[in-house]
Amino acid sequence: MKLPEKLKKIRLGPIKVEEYVNKDVLKNVIYLTLAIIIFFFGVIVYGIVLNLRDVPLSEAILKAGFTEITNPKIFINRQNYTLGIYEDSVLIKNYRVSFGKSVHTPKTRAGDKATPVGNYKICKIFKEHKYHKFFQINYPNLEDGANALRKGWISQKEFNDIKFEYYYEGCTKFHKLLGGNIGIHGIGELNYIFKNLPFVFNWTDGSIAMSNENIDEIYSVIREGTEVVIR
Repeated sequence: MKLPEKLKKIRLGPIKVEEYVNKDVLKNVIYLTLAIIIFFFGVIVYGIVLNLRDVPLSEAILKAGFTEITNPKIFINRQNYTLGIYEDSVLIKNYRVSFGKSVHTPKTRAGDKATPVGNYKICKIFKEHKYHKFFQINYPNLEDGANALRKGWISQKEFNDIKFEYYYEGCTKFHKLLGGNIGIHGIGELNYIFKNLPFVFNWTDGSIAMSNENIDEIYSVIREGTEVVIR
């Protein structure tokens, strides 16, 4: 049986890549891939070096002239991406932090992925959490509720509920319009990647994130009732 002419022209055997891909293009792809790998490796190494230069909180306390922190306060600066631990009005140590994806907008609604701005308190501490540890703040507070009431976003009854929770329950519940469950937490399982980035990546839904090691460090001095100022 004779094969058709088209089948006779088909060559069987191993396919040579160079016959189908331009050699120069292939080289450029390889070089670009290697450059990307080297770049990210360099970024991680630089981040590791920065972390190694970090002064432990215990040493920072002594350098500030204290033996311990008895009246801790937290000041969070959204412009500088820092969380400062204070003893009264004296800065002890600054930590690098990340915020909600809408970092330049104060939180006003549920799902806006913004970090709240105002004066809060740590109302509950979770020693175990999907983000390692979680220090919940009392958002929405009275000011958040009053602002929403003035703008007609919530009813008087809803404001009264927030007021009751604020004074008698410590933590205010998640509000369907204003949101809630905001706090300071670690990174969780991806800590080994994000903690070594030398730049800030805002990824939370509104909370303040720091490395697992750093939240472990401030856990030693923070307690329920600690003031938290976010600007």
